Amino acid sequence: MNAGFGLAVRWSLENTRPETSDRLREYVVGTSLARFMFLDGLAFKVWRMREGEWFEGTYVFDTAADRDAFRADFETGLAQSPVSHLIGAIPRIIENFEVVAVAEGPAKFRRGAGPGRA
Repeated sequence: MNAGFGLAVRWSLENTRPETSDRLREYVVGTSLARFMFLDGLAFKVWRMREGEWFEGTYVFDTAADRDAFRADFETGLAQSPVSHLIGAIPRIIENFEVVAVAEGPAKFRRGAGPGRA
C-alpha cells in the first residue's frame, strides 16, 4: 500500500534579492501555513529552502486524485501564486512522486515555523 501521493514544487532562488528568503519565511508562517492546515485531501506539507539556491513546497496527499486536482489548479495560476510573486519567477520543477513510507520518530511531527536561518 502506498503511504501517500507526493508533489514537489521548486523555485530557483539564484539571482534573487538578499531579502527574498526572509520574505518567504514571513509569508509561509504568516499566511501559507494556515491555508494548508485545512486543505482537503492533504496529509501534510513541508516548506523547504536552501538560501540563495531554491525554495520548495513538498506536499503529500491521501489519494492520487487529490494530488492531481491540486496540481491542475496550481498550474493554471503559476504566475499568480504568492511565492512566484515574491521570487519573481514561476517554479522550475513541478513533479509527482510516490511516498513509499513515513516514519514518525520519538520527537513527533511539530506544526509551525522552523528554526529560521540555518
